[in-house]
Amino acid sequence: MARAATATINLDAIRHNYLLAKSVAPEQGALAIIKANAYGHGAVEVANALSKDVDGFGVACIEEAVELREAGIRLPILLLEGFFTPDELPIISDLDLLCAVHSAEQIDIIANAQLNKPITAWLKLDNGMHRLGIAPSEYKAAFTKLSALPQVEHVVLMSHFSAADEPELSTTAEQINLLDTLAAELNAPISMANSAGTLEHANARRDWQRPGIILYGATPFAGAHPLADQLKPAMTLSSEVIAVREIQPGESVGYSATWVCDRPTRVGTVAMGYADGYPRHAKNGTPVLVDGHKSQIIGRVSMDMLAVDLTDIPDANVGSYVELWGENLPAAEVAAYCDTIPYTLFTGITRRVHKKYS
Repeated sequence: MARAATATINLDAIRHNYLLAKSVAPEQGALAIIKANAYGHGAVEVANALSKDVDGFGVACIEEAVELREAGIRLPILLLEGFFTPDELPIISDLDLLCAVHSAEQIDIIANAQLNKPITAWLKLDNGMHRLGIAPSEYKAAFTKLSALPQVEHVVLMSHFSAADEPELSTTAEQINLLDTLAAELNAPISMANSAGTLEHANARRDWQRPGIILYGATPFAGAHPLADQLKPAMTLSSEVIAVREIQPGESVGYSATWVCDRPTRVGTVAMGYADGYPRHAKNGTPVLVDGHKSQIIGRVSMDMLAVDLTDIPDANVGSYVELWGENLPAAEVAAYCDTIPYTLFTGITRRVHKKYS
């Protein structure tokens, strides 16, 4: 390995985080959400690491589920977006996949499908988020129709929170109440809680939780939280200083001279850029650690490189270790300087960054 850009994935941390999520409702199920290549951490590797502890997995689409099945994962797998075309249904049946159903048209397609065995459908309610789901006024009728189909063995009632990470709002309580009201006349398991719902909203912990971002050690909350503060970061993005130079007051660093020094400055060039997935829009001052010491990005992030201020780290030199986020620098802290969230940091890591599992 020549170029030092590396994402080190701590699988023990992911196991710890799953078990923390599971501990708040130990008698109920918890699907580990590993869509988008386990949020950039490696779906197969994460699934294998969790296989002895987890109740099942959640992915976005059938391609992600097939990858897991081909890797030998036999635990339940939920397709969170359901199926896109009718020809997926026989595959869903044959591979024993759980399938979200979010429209009347999908129910009609299932009714006309020829399947080797019936499937388990997770009937999604549109609780006001207005992405996917059956309207509340149509939900009971959709449940009745879906449950009566010979192609369907079980139905789970499902919704998704839009603001569970903002506990000061009443939105989550209203969304819980809506599904509860509809479910009162329906005899079926319920799944509501995402990561924030699992940690914060005890009334949302039902038959199936769906922890996602917390598996990877990032808090969904803006401030401190007694459970989220116990999470362990799973990805450390790192590289090395590959060049050092001295510049004088008034000189600039990087494209368009967006950073100009006001004192003699040691500039370290780091092998990490937006082609690796590091955000191009990271602001001047975005924190990094160089040999364990706090520093900051100066100048614009370019495709393959970025610059850091080494002035106050006199021992730093070519070969110095640079942590962009991870075990010692929370991804959430970095994300705030980039006007984004840890989800986009993790999922944006590109294939040329070496992955190392520990």
